[in-house]
Amino acid sequence: MFAKSLPSLFTIGNLFLGIVSIILVFNDKPEMAAMMVIIAMLLDGVDGRVARALGVTSEFGKELDSLSDVISFGVAPAFIMYVVAFQELNSDAASWIVTAIFPICGALRLARFNVVSNVAPGYFIGLPIPAAGGILATLALFHNDIQPWVLMASTLGLALLMVSTVKYPNFKKIGLPKSAIWSIPVVVGIAVVLGIAFPDQLSKIIFVPLLLYALYGLKKNVNVQGRLRRRRRAQGDEDLEERRRKRRSV
Repeated sequence: MFAKSLPSLFTIGNLFLGIVSIILVFNDKPEMAAMMVIIAMLLDGVDGRVARALGVTSEFGKELDSLSDVISFGVAPAFIMYVVAFQELNSDAASWIVTAIFPICGALRLARFNVVSNVAPGYFIGLPIPAAGGILATLALFHNDIQPWVLMASTLGLALLMVSTVKYPNFKKIGLPKSAIWSIPVVVGIAVVLGIAFPDQLSKIIFVPLLLYALYGLKKNVNVQGRLRRRRRAQGDEDLEERRRKRRSV
């Protein structure tokens, strides 16, 4: 019975940390709030793998995971950014709208994933909400070095990437040996201890690979679009040459 509930416990842990993150940022602890989002990402990364390893995947777990992700990687990061950066702006309306747009796009991204998850095997369509939320939560920690309007534009950019058709590598299919499942709580425990001890430094370090992941998808999409344009141009040139040959033969 406990084994069957284990994946859901990880998912609930993810949700719990998202709620704690919101509480922390409204208590002037943005570094710790961002760290809670990062640890929630770790839990989100293992719940599905544990479920597949134990053979206990279910629609209930899938829906619970999506609902938890909206809070932990949509609402919590948006509030972190709002509290540390957007409140400095003179326009309350713009701050509220951008803060709301991010979790809304995250919810749309999750809904699309649940309906059309197998369109591109091996890839996510749109930036996954855990990555987007992780980037936003850690980006907020640089609020003293970056202008608020740049942070606002970045928030909108991440929101649009979530609902875009840009392809991102899907690492969720990497399996987890059944024998390794019971070591996961130890790994999570170590992550929590390190996160509490070094919230600011770790969060800023983790920002870098998350940002590279987001940029990788954009670069790959640009390369693909470029190849498609060159192919269409070459096809058009071939068609034009073919028409010229037909005219000469006539």
